[in-house]
Amino acid sequence: MRANFIIREVLNGLRRNITMTVAMVLTTAITLGMLGGGMLVIQMADKSQKIFLDRVEMQFFINDAVTKADPNCLSAPCTTLRTSLEAEPGVGSVTFISQDQAFRTAKAAWEKDSPELADFIRKEAYQGALRVRMDDPSRFGDVLDKFSRAEGVDGVLDQRDLVKRIFSVLDGARNAAFAIAAVLAVAAILLIVNTVQIAAYTRKTEVSIMRLVGATRWYTQLPFLLEAVVAAVVGALLAIGGLFLAKIFFFDKALEDLYGVNILARITTADVWFVSPWLVLSGILLAGLTAYGTLRVYVRE
Repeated sequence: MRANFIIREVLNGLRRNITMTVAMVLTTAITLGMLGGGMLVIQMADKSQKIFLDRVEMQFFINDAVTKADPNCLSAPCTTLRTSLEAEPGVGSVTFISQDQAFRTAKAAWEKDSPELADFIRKEAYQGALRVRMDDPSRFGDVLDKFSRAEGVDGVLDQRDLVKRIFSVLDGARNAAFAIAAVLAVAAILLIVNTVQIAAYTRKTEVSIMRLVGATRWYTQLPFLLEAVVAAVVGALLAIGGLFLAKIFFFDKALEDLYGVNILARITTADVWFVSPWLVLSGILLAGLTAYGTLRVYVRE
């Protein structure tokens, strides 16, 4: 009987303040949609970073004197450096690139892109190098720092800077989504406060009568709280639907080329399902805590 009364009061309250309810649902939906978008970007960044770190490599360039004296890395200090790198924890493979190989690779690239300049390429401009691939990307910096000044090393190619620049863009998109979500959350909170106040005021007489016949404060205030929660859940469901549409019509289409060359990790349906419960929970907490605080502060009956 009590449950039926509360359900009836919640439905009546939502219907009486239909415009405020719709506004609260839409504001909550947009807020949670931006929050979900930021969470999807985080997932994309994490998976994309793993792709990059699995492919990223470093090269230790052998100085000119060692390259000239030992063109095939058959003696120290080149062999010493190579053995030390191979024994280092986290290193997957170490490949020696001779000066001839580096020259031929560069010349082929120039002939393909700028054939008129290929004849100006000189072998002396290139050095032998040790290319290092990592099994444990987290050890990348340790290996680089340890061997960048080793004997015979003239310089190092570190591809992490490229990775950092790419992910700074994703970080910016994530931060923008969260900032917009934060601003909209403030608007949603203010709207929930006003909606609860108006709903409580329009039913002030009913609440007073119920209190006089022995109803507890919690019992009389529960319908108002549930109204806010129901509106927030509906908003969360709309936000989840919006994320599925965004995945299909934005992420899949706009980023199709980047997905195809394996630059960015694909946002999958599973990713959207993963963030969905968090959006529902966030909506419930946002509405529930705001409504409860409003009732405690503004409603004394």
